[in-house]
Amino acid sequence: MAKQMTEDYPGKKLSTEELKQQLVQDAETKQVKESKFPTEIIDLPSKGKLYPKDHPLASGQVEMKYMTAKEEDILTSQNLIQKGIVIDMLLRSLVIGNGDGKKVNYDDLLLGDKNAVMIAARVLGYGKDYPAEIPCPACKTKQNETIDLAGLENKDVNITANENLFEFELPLSKKIITFKLLSHSDEEKIQNEMKRMKKKTHSSTISYDLTSRLKQIIIAVDGDETRSTINSFVENEFISRDSLAFRTNLENVTPDVDMSVYFECDECGHEATIQIPMSVEFFWPRA
Repeated sequence: MAKQMTEDYPGKKLSTEELKQQLVQDAETKQVKESKFPTEIIDLPSKGKLYPKDHPLASGQVEMKYMTAKEEDILTSQNLIQKGIVIDMLLRSLVIGNGDGKKVNYDDLLLGDKNAVMIAARVLGYGKDYPAEIPCPACKTKQNETIDLAGLENKDVNITANENLFEFELPLSKKIITFKLLSHSDEEKIQNEMKRMKKKTHSSTISYDLTSRLKQIIIAVDGDETRSTINSFVENEFISRDSLAFRTNLENVTPDVDMSVYFECDECGHEATIQIPMSVEFFWPRA
């Protein structure tokens, strides 16, 4: 059997483990190609540059199928809604591979790329027109708008990092922070950390979102990768002005979908660029 499999993959002698991996990869590629559903190729904001070179997402694209009744069952599952995982389950069902026909791990998606997948899912499922009620920043009058989701563009970010590894010197303390951009799996770790901190402190009023997020983002402080050092720095030494500067830099280097749109108030004439409000109608539009 091993001899036959080796003959199927000429060119070099493969170990049993390499043969196994090759067969699994070929099976996944065949499954994607033989999909009975119409699909679309979606360009990722990161362009694939922040993933390892041999990672499926390094292609900079994902292949998504159109939403079916199966996915609508997911969206209407009260169990998934109550657990807060309904959107992730939906996107896992819709992403079937990368632009080259290889299977991808949804958990590996950077959050900015995940946002692009979410927008694409809404467009493929219910169309590009998203009706939203927007309050005027000036007079607070609520105004109905229809947002063209297909017109949203990716942020113009000059990606110079090598496989999701960045450095930033804090302006006050002068410490060098080595950091990464978060993936979906990192986001899940943050949620678990927040729950752990709430139980530890018996607090229902403090969210711990910022500190939990920073602990996942930061890889090293002045070259020290010790987790206890990073945690202590975030909790006890991260001066607010340094934290603000770091978060501003983080936003500037993060590939993502530009979710801002132009708004003009019909009531008072105020003009502004605002962030798209994400209401329940984003994935649950009115019939």
